[in-house]
Amino acid sequence: MSQPVFPPLLSGHPVQGGEDPFERAQAMAALGCEAGSVVYNIQADRLRVAIVFAPEVPLQDAMAMLPLCAVGFQNALGALAPPEVAVHLGWDGLICVNGAKCGAFRVAAASNAPKAEPDWLVVGWELALMQTSVAPGETPDVTALYDEGCAEVSPVQLVESWSRHMLTWLNRWQEDGNAPLHGEWMGLLRGVGEPCETGVFLGTDERFGMLIRDGAETHLRPLTELLENG
Repeated sequence: MSQPVFPPLLSGHPVQGGEDPFERAQAMAALGCEAGSVVYNIQADRLRVAIVFAPEVPLQDAMAMLPLCAVGFQNALGALAPPEVAVHLGWDGLICVNGAKCGAFRVAAASNAPKAEPDWLVVGWELALMQTSVAPGETPDVTALYDEGCAEVSPVQLVESWSRHMLTWLNRWQEDGNAPLHGEWMGLLRGVGEPCETGVFLGTDERFGMLIRDGAETHLRPLTELLENG
């Protein structure tokens, strides 16, 4: 299998077997690797990718990299998949293809102090390419890319396309701030206006935090809640 070719500013680092790119990227970041390092693992049944950022803003602002990477993914898969394939995102990192769970995003940072500038931030994502369940029909809310009419989508192409779309959004975010990204993300989010665990999901604030209406009160869940370490 050929390896992805990345745009300038990004460097690819393949891993094999069961190694998790998200864990490897965090280890690399802690040792001081360059920002833009993309770690990936392409297997027959799933694709896993992680990227290292070196934020120059406080963590609460750097968390925009999570929706930024997710929007880049949606744009990339949307460009490669047949036009009837719908790709949506969950606030918590969920990737949905044609309404069923197909993967997820994750995020970690060197610290979890919202107003401090973290040394590094890693965003990872995983996508199911083929279902390995004996009876996939028993879980209709879970799918895989190739089950949704995307057998012609090459994982290598998808990683390359994602990296380009992600960089485009990164440049736009650096120039124009959160507003354009926020508008795009809101159009892709699942569940807005619908009941969630603690109320009704109203949408997100300017920092992509989840706004939840519970009776007469509105609560905020900041994106930093999704951090897996720190």
